[in-house]
Amino acid sequence: MQDARFDKLAQLLVDYSTRLKRNETVLIEAFDVPDEMTIALVRAARKAGAIPFTQIQRGRVSRALAMQATERQLNLTAIHELARMKRMDAYIGLRGSHNISELADVPAEQMKLVMRKMRPVQDQRVKKTKWVVLRWPTPSMAQQAGMSTEAFEDFYFDVCTLDYRKLQPGMKALKALMEKTDRVEIKGPGTDLRFSIKGIGAIICGGDRNIPDGEVFSCPIKDSVEGQITFNAPTIYQSIGFDNVRLEFQEGKIVNATANETEKLNKILDSDPGARYIGEFSLGFNPYILKPMRDVLFDEKIAGSFHFTPGQAYEEADNGNRSQVHWDMVSIQRPDYGGGEIRFDGKVIRRDGEFLPKELRSLNRGKFARR
Repeated sequence: MQDARFDKLAQLLVDYSTRLKRNETVLIEAFDVPDEMTIALVRAARKAGAIPFTQIQRGRVSRALAMQATERQLNLTAIHELARMKRMDAYIGLRGSHNISELADVPAEQMKLVMRKMRPVQDQRVKKTKWVVLRWPTPSMAQQAGMSTEAFEDFYFDVCTLDYRKLQPGMKALKALMEKTDRVEIKGPGTDLRFSIKGIGAIICGGDRNIPDGEVFSCPIKDSVEGQITFNAPTIYQSIGFDNVRLEFQEGKIVNATANETEKLNKILDSDPGARYIGEFSLGFNPYILKPMRDVLFDEKIAGSFHFTPGQAYEEADNGNRSQVHWDMVSIQRPDYGGGEIRFDGKVIRRDGEFLPKELRSLNRGKFARR
């Protein structure tokens, strides 16, 4: 039996996120997602007059392929997938997984090879298509969130079908403020950070790239980051869980990095020279996401959070940093997580997770009507 929530989400992804038009091609890539949701997307795309294509992925199969993939095999795979992506006008990616650590035992050097070879496909998707990606709710995600499967599914569909139009005025005001800002200072428990975003620009993320969404991002000038930061949200990268990540910066570079998995953390940061520089700074404010669940598409949007990202910069807000790594690390500044403040050119714009300027207050959780 088709769940009506599938159709509602599919309509949002087709009509709002990717704004599919007649005769546009769209690749629907489904990773461990129920067929019913993929079918809902196919039907929604056809209703919009678009031409849908599908790719069905399975986590255990992907692990088997990655484990001993040769350079020749990956070259052929990248050629094939890049040729297909070049024919697409849009991309919708749904990522479900019964085991978020499925790739944890793939050797680090092997994962680096896979990521390096497949990077052109990702670059084509990000730069040349209208795209949106989202996770799919699973029992393992419910467990991560400390919720029952049923309660998590209700939470998931509430969060993912948020009316992003209500956030637009505040997001536009935050974008304008960030675009005229030079110096940023962030303080909180274990954090005293300083950098410049002058001339970089800012990008609104309001449901047209990631679902769930709710952030505005910029990027530090590459060599401007100084100080230290301690992230209070757990994170996962290459299927490895990291807690209590602490980074120290000098002239933009991470010169010291520790965590519960310090050796593995530094191995990732040594992937290439750009991995030790920052490629994104963003403020998150989705009113329905309040606590981390070690899933970056949710965690980076937490109300009252910011994230700071070692690795690749986005071309839309670019400091020139290039890397195969792009690792969004999240810190929450609401009082229940220790508080903190962010200053733009000496003026406090957010304290303890709440925006202070009048034009930004509509982004505060208390200002957004609950369902």
